[in-house]
Amino acid sequence: MSTTPTLTGARLWAMAALRMLIGWHLLYEGIAKLSNSYWTSAGFLADSQGPLAGFYLWLASDPGRLTAVDWLNQWGLTLIGAAMILGVFSRAATLMAAVLLGLYYLGSPPWPGIVVNAPAEGSYLIVNKTLIEFVALIVLWLFPTGRQVGFDSYLSRGGDQ
Repeated sequence: MSTTPTLTGARLWAMAALRMLIGWHLLYEGIAKLSNSYWTSAGFLADSQGPLAGFYLWLASDPGRLTAVDWLNQWGLTLIGAAMILGVFSRAATLMAAVLLGLYYLGSPPWPGIVVNAPAEGSYLIVNKTLIEFVALIVLWLFPTGRQVGFDSYLSRGGDQ
């Protein structure tokens, strides 16, 4: 008996498409960061004004910690994105992606009284693209598609055809 809801038809394919599109976004962000030898999370961490600002400043204040954060960010985005596209370990990947996006959101939330120094492509109040993608990931975690459209179906059968 399955502990997660099963989707069928158009709902299944719409949810699988959402999973793959978010996966592509994360994969591309990871690859872009990996391929740019000058990329670092230092600016984002140092400019943080959200509820985790103290923690982010602490991470940015030490070169060793910053190197670890950069590596985890680059490879985390890349591997999570690939897993979501392929539908392999999709529940874990979706949950990790939601945690990562939650950390991004809390680092620079569009809340009243918080002034973000980074250039924005729009004006936001509480809700921004990161929060929307975070909520979409929660929905994908609740309604996983990897066992129906993805390599999780192969893994769940133990490799049997």
